[in-house]
Amino acid sequence: MPLTPPPNARPPRDAHRIDESRLGLWLGEHVQGCAGGKATVLQFKGGQSNPTYWVSVEGGTGSGDANEGIALVVRKKPPGKLLPSAHAIEREYRVMCALRGTDVPVPDALVLCEDDAVIGTPFFVMRWVPGRIFWDPTVPELESNDARRAFYKEYVRVLAALHRVDYAAVGLADYGKVGGFVVRQVERWSKQYQASRTSEIASMEALMRWLGENIPASDETTLVHGDYRIDNLLFSPESTREPKAIAVLDWELSTLGHPLSDLAYACMGYHLNLPGRGGLAGVDVKSLGIPTEDEMVAEYRRLTGREQIEGWPFFMAFGIFRLAAIAQGVYARSLQGNASSDDASSYGAAVTMLSELACSIAKVKW
Repeated sequence: MPLTPPPNARPPRDAHRIDESRLGLWLGEHVQGCAGGKATVLQFKGGQSNPTYWVSVEGGTGSGDANEGIALVVRKKPPGKLLPSAHAIEREYRVMCALRGTDVPVPDALVLCEDDAVIGTPFFVMRWVPGRIFWDPTVPELESNDARRAFYKEYVRVLAALHRVDYAAVGLADYGKVGGFVVRQVERWSKQYQASRTSEIASMEALMRWLGENIPASDETTLVHGDYRIDNLLFSPESTREPKAIAVLDWELSTLGHPLSDLAYACMGYHLNLPGRGGLAGVDVKSLGIPTEDEMVAEYRRLTGREQIEGWPFFMAFGIFRLAAIAQGVYARSLQGNASSDDASSYGAAVTMLSELACSIAKVKW
């Protein structure tokens, strides 16, 4: 009986199609139970930076019951010319392997292939497990206020667990630079914005100046995810009353950095309500059982043993500034006619909205 694909998997987009036969042969040589099997490939929704696929291998030897196949996940670099440090699936594979056995739930990464000749770009293979991804921050799928509160407590618990990992002890001492993360990030995203600037936006200029002049004095280094949001967590499919995270996904932006940058990114939804992604801005979170931003920060402090959080407005303003800089890049590409999104031209207005929001959080006049 064929394996049933997950509901969010579909035939690959034309630009992301891969040779199923070639992949099947490679899996047969490198993944137990796949030898002689036939691979069928579908593409997951999301994972657009690094295309991600659900792969079933039917009829392989050593896979147990002859009627059962093996379900895997393949995550690869996209096709085309790439920047040297972009789409670093090798780093994703490395960090997930390093986190095995810690309190951070990660996918079971099996093998990395760095040979372009197999399916066009390097990729790695994970074991697939059924789970739930929640896209709407109000989590309407959960049955009660208690369940939604438990969901957010689990969300912050996993983040705190990540920041408590001894990165040197798990073999990640050279995974990034130690110290100076905030300074480098402000400089990087300011340069990114300036390189794609299409007009003078007073709030963006004022925000860049303020960020550069108000770097927090405290400098910490932990392992950080870099893109920590609710839809990058996979939850147990049967956990409705007490949601349980079974894997943190999309480690492409992970590095050594300041933990409060991750925490602010995780809490950014309290200030935003974006088309297509939603948010908690303007939502009566207490009526839904969802913790407030202050309660989330307090829970993080409790879990990490912090007495206080220093520079919180800075980290929140910076996180939103980074989104604005990214939006400006998308908008600039739309003017050149080579943006990948059909609605890229609408990102121009988002730059102003986001930078004004960040200025209001940081109490910056423009």
